[in-house]
Amino acid sequence: MKLNSRTILALLMLITTTVAMTAMKPKPKKVVFFGDSITQAGVREKGYISLIKKQLGNADFEIAGAGIGGNKVYDLYLRLESDVLSKQPDLVFIYVGINDVWHKKTSQTGTDYDKYLKFYQALINKITAAGSKLVLCTPSVIGEKKTGENPLDAELDKYAQGIRELAAKNNIPLCDLRKAFADYEAANNTANAEKGVLTSDGVHMNDEGNSFLAKQMLPFVK
Repeated sequence: MKLNSRTILALLMLITTTVAMTAMKPKPKKVVFFGDSITQAGVREKGYISLIKKQLGNADFEIAGAGIGGNKVYDLYLRLESDVLSKQPDLVFIYVGINDVWHKKTSQTGTDYDKYLKFYQALINKITAAGSKLVLCTPSVIGEKKTGENPLDAELDKYAQGIRELAAKNNIPLCDLRKAFADYEAANNTANAEKGVLTSDGVHMNDEGNSFLAKQMLPFVK
């Protein structure tokens, strides 16, 4: 079939427009959740990361989890390049601190407060230097009894306050999970149970806990 000049011109204009529209389409925003076993479980079907993906429900975001069970803040620092920065994320959530406090009691391998803050600041420095934005998350709970009644509450509160101060110092958004969980327990844990409200064991999230985490974090993604 022989094409006349007018048809050829129309085809060229269509191709040019298509290429231009493709080039103008923004790339998906890459979001990485960086943490320990809570984050590792977050990518499961009913995990908080999967719930966030589902609630976003579009192609404007690429959501990934980078959690490993048992990790403390220095573990995150050691695998930062391979597990986070290599993905060139636009946004990184740091959610670490439970094991830094909890393991002091369970296995004497926690992280002293001053070292915790130094490693945390080093994470902030490296991630921001790479051009990614951050959201800092305070650690949630080690035991679900109301504030002050769990054995490690005072220590966990101290570490959470340290993160609040780092967020303010570095002008970084704060997702204050510690406060959100405390408020929820005060209102909903009527039996003052140690576990079973938002967690399965006092630390790791059950379905309700994952849903609660997703609700707290989703606004920061959007």
